[in-house]
Amino acid sequence: MITVFSKKHCPYCDQTKALLTRKGIEFETVNVDLDLGARTWLVEQGHKTVPQIYKDGKVFVEGGYKGLVALSDEDLQSKLTA
Repeated sequence: MITVFSKKHCPYCDQTKALLTRKGIEFETVNVDLDLGARTWLVEQGHKTVPQIYKDGKVFVEGGYKGLVALSDEDLQSKLTA
């Protein structure tokens, strides 16, 4: 399962979720404004920004939205099935 760590009023977070939805990829959202434990965990992982995209507890793609949009459809599908 893809997890998108995001926050309110974040255009890149909104674009990430919209892109995943358009491509028919199921995901869950964790709002770090509301989940302080998740925010702390992200900082401990070395992240300073959102969105952060994870799959099965590991970074799915570096660079958040910019990293996601840079993937070809083939690369995206490959990462999803890995």
